[in-house]
Amino acid sequence: MQRFSKIVLTILILSLASCASRKDIVYFQKDEVDPAKTNTTYKTIFKADDLLQITISALDLEAVKPFNLPAVTFATTTDRAVGTPQQQAYLIDNKGFIDFPVLGKLKLAGLSRTEAIDLLKDKLSPDYIKNPTVNIKIINFSITVLGDVKMPGRFTIPNERISVLEAVGLAGDLNMSGIRTIEVKREENNQIKSYKLDLRSNKIFNSPAYYLQQNDVVYVEPNKSSSQDAAYNKNTGLFISLGSVIISLISILTR
Repeated sequence: MQRFSKIVLTILILSLASCASRKDIVYFQKDEVDPAKTNTTYKTIFKADDLLQITISALDLEAVKPFNLPAVTFATTTDRAVGTPQQQAYLIDNKGFIDFPVLGKLKLAGLSRTEAIDLLKDKLSPDYIKNPTVNIKIINFSITVLGDVKMPGRFTIPNERISVLEAVGLAGDLNMSGIRTIEVKREENNQIKSYKLDLRSNKIFNSPAYYLQQNDVVYVEPNKSSSQDAAYNKNTGLFISLGSVIISLISILTR
């Protein structure tokens, strides 16, 4: 009878637990890396709602002043500047333009960093500044990681360059229950596109979504067992209690 009770208890425990095989968990376990197809290039494309910091420099310091305006906060009572002035930032509007000092409206959305720098240089030289140097940085470059990871959240990326693997690392890696084929959601041409990347395969290095763009969302889906566990988790105590009662009844009836 004691042996029978253990069997019943084991069945109940196994019904509440699940395990995954090694092939479902380990990264980079299949497909050879083809260096010729590896995605080693990355190019930032400016989009609407990007907040840009644009710095213009040249040998003539007076000539660049009108193009490097400080952002100042004024006190309401004294009408004087408060705090340390910060460099002005420029938000790309929903039509793709920024309003830049002296030059006026400039369309930067859809341009790469190099293309935007060349555009500004052409506008500035030689009429305003001789041999200008232009630097552009996205201040609000960020990505979001959601789903079955240890630390989901939104992450600001200071250098504007991050791979999907680095994003997973920022989120503390996938949980054991996370499906290794993850999804990247990206807005392109006013449409949301989805990219599937299998972390178990080396082919992820060839994906156009291997390097993330600003505002990309990485989603890790939980496996079916994990989803079922979440659904039944609140009843786990009840199942165990019920199993104990059944075992007790069987023990009494077979005495």
